[in-house]
Amino acid sequence: MAGRYGFAQFFSRDKVKTFKPKKRFDPGSLKYNLHKQANASLNSGIDLREVVKLPSNEDLNDWLAVHVVDFFNRINLLYGTICEYCTEETCTTMSGGPRYEYQWCDTDSVKYKKPTALPAPKYISLLMDWVESQINDENIFPVKVGVPFPKNYLQVVKKLLTRLYRVFVHVYIHHFDTLVALGAEAHVNTCYKHFYYFVVEYSLVDKKELEPLKDMTARICH
Repeated sequence: MAGRYGFAQFFSRDKVKTFKPKKRFDPGSLKYNLHKQANASLNSGIDLREVVKLPSNEDLNDWLAVHVVDFFNRINLLYGTICEYCTEETCTTMSGGPRYEYQWCDTDSVKYKKPTALPAPKYISLLMDWVESQINDENIFPVKVGVPFPKNYLQVVKKLLTRLYRVFVHVYIHHFDTLVALGAEAHVNTCYKHFYYFVVEYSLVDKKELEPLKDMTARICH
């Protein structure tokens, strides 16, 4: 089983402009090597179902952590490509078509202790800040060498990825024409397939959360 090191060594915590990559791995670190291994497989054109499988002799919690950060960065950038078209006027709710609406709730905040309807850009901005704060929380992703992941780690990972999936839902359903016009469709589809195969492989997102994109998923993830 591969050793694990504290997250302080892997992530640059410098604040950068919203919707740019926020987390990077330090070269030479275990998670940097895992990150490079995952990306090399992703870029080689092999079956994405195989890419998401845990490499031999690697720790599952590390593998999940690397992918949480990677998906956070990718989805952050994905949304950044269309964010100027997603405004409080055009997207008054965080929705995925008429059947699905997401309300923001953060029990640790003062303002959003109860589910609150918000315009999509506000919801997504809060979501990205929240995900980043979770990644930076040393009680979830320990900094000190030898400190284990917490008992609720898998539960937290599931919540992070479930909420990030909602960005895919909103972007695909409400901004797909923009993606096509920008020539980004193929790239976004690859990112989506990678995310989808990963969360299915490790049962990280409930099936009911995947419903809004069920038909599209059936077409591109066959």
